[in-house]
Amino acid sequence: MRTRFFGGLLALLVPTLPLFAQSKGGDGFLFSAPRATLSIRGGVARPSASSDVFSFVTERLTVDRGDFAGLSVATDLAFRVQSRVDLLLGTGISTRVARSQDRYYEGTDDLPIEQRTTFRRIPITAGLKLHLRPEGRTIGKLAWVPSKLSPYVAAGGGMMYYLFKQDGDFVDYRTLDVFSTALRSTDLTPVAFGSLGTTYSLSPRIGLNAELRYDYARGALGSDFRDFSPIDLSGVGLTAGLLFRF
Repeated sequence: MRTRFFGGLLALLVPTLPLFAQSKGGDGFLFSAPRATLSIRGGVARPSASSDVFSFVTERLTVDRGDFAGLSVATDLAFRVQSRVDLLLGTGISTRVARSQDRYYEGTDDLPIEQRTTFRRIPITAGLKLHLRPEGRTIGKLAWVPSKLSPYVAAGGGMMYYLFKQDGDFVDYRTLDVFSTALRSTDLTPVAFGSLGTTYSLSPRIGLNAELRYDYARGALGSDFRDFSPIDLSGVGLTAGLLFRF
């Protein structure tokens, strides 16, 4: 499922690549305002982890909600539609593997009962990006100079793929038997996002880009977790990286 969605996104983006070669510039300026930008960032993401499946996990195992925070990577491709408005296409991934033990019981060998929980989110979104001030200024007819600092807000929606997986040894709290298993749930569910960011220009073509983003989503859980309500996939992320103008 992930392959089909990433393949569809790539098929959408590839026809636009010839645009990238059309903006040539000089020292300190471009000959015209950029038609597109590409941002590649890395950082951290902290899920809200507020649904009952997380409550159950944190109650029974030596893992806390904050333990699901992990590294994230994000990339956005923006196309100019008006002087301060861009069409924004984006994707990314955040993942964390949290190792834990049962809080209350040990095995018959007096060793900890260990397991690990994997939580991964992959949003694929489209939206609008509004620049709060001009990205740059035109000088005459043949030069465009970027602003040193360009703040923006963005919002939109799309789909999010998630994986929630637990594997290792667990206690059956009715019989107190210890058993080994792997529990897994995946789904593709709608997501909405809002973000606030800024770009600091290093050159006409390259800038430093930082962004604070919030995703809102909930997904159905698979049969391995059938007794729980939908999983909370919302969370906040902070990323920073490079932006390229074309």
